[in-house]
Amino acid sequence: MPRAVANKWETLPIELEYDTFGDKNDPALVLIMGFGAQMVAWHEDFARMLADRGHFVVRFDNRDVGLSTKLDGVSVDSNAVVTAALLEQPIPPTPYSLSDMAADVVGLMDHLGIQKAHIMGASMGGMIAQVFAIEHPTRTASLISVMSMPGEPETMESTPEAMAALMSIPPTDRAGFIEHSLVYQAFQSKKYRDAALSRANAARDFDRSFYPEGSPRQLAAIYASGRRTEALAALKVPTLVIHGNDDTLIAPGAGKRTAAIIPGAQLVLVDDMGHDIPQPLWGFIVDTISRFTLKK
Repeated sequence: MPRAVANKWETLPIELEYDTFGDKNDPALVLIMGFGAQMVAWHEDFARMLADRGHFVVRFDNRDVGLSTKLDGVSVDSNAVVTAALLEQPIPPTPYSLSDMAADVVGLMDHLGIQKAHIMGASMGGMIAQVFAIEHPTRTASLISVMSMPGEPETMESTPEAMAALMSIPPTDRAGFIEHSLVYQAFQSKKYRDAALSRANAARDFDRSFYPEGSPRQLAAIYASGRRTEALAALKVPTLVIHGNDDTLIAPGAGKRTAAIIPGAQLVLVDDMGHDIPQPLWGFIVDTISRFTLKK
């Protein structure tokens, strides 16, 4: 797959692995994946469904995950960053922020010759998408924030089981990694949980790129970036917020709060959806997005 130099101004240039779907003359839709997840978590068939509806779809690996640039050897005390953020104390230095990750998207769009795009992100990707819309409004056709939050930690309301699953350390061997993937069902859609699918996705991810070292740096970026409340309240781009009613990692209240802050934002709460986008809901999600972005 092609790679793009996204951030040339950093000491270490950031190169992003990406691919595209659809006609480049159609309105661009950039998909940003979440914490520790590779771009293939946006299933190819889901991306093609969006392309078939009239989008030029771009998906990519964030920095520190998948096949994009990894900041090998760059240390961060993510526990200290999270603690400081929760206590509203000064944040220790971090290798990068969500602003840097949003700037990566700008670089990718420049590489592809995209002046303006619909920016859609899931979970951490939704946070990056929000920052993108705040800091690069002229490049934002619309913001689509999925199962995300506005940088207010108290809105997450994660269950202990969901947070334990997210923060669990996966085994480094392939078989152990695959079996460990079942713990993430703690926050997946209850109605559509599938052990065989969890294992298959884990096998795909392990074989493509096993890189747990990037997760602490991404986590630090999330918490170091602070609250977006005031900036989102001043946002002037069309916004759609999608959230699952069964999300136990980032509670539906976080999506409601995001939509309440952003002027004119549309809120769609999805029954039987947890902190994932299961295949049986793709049709509804694609229809919802297309009605918003394409007005049809």
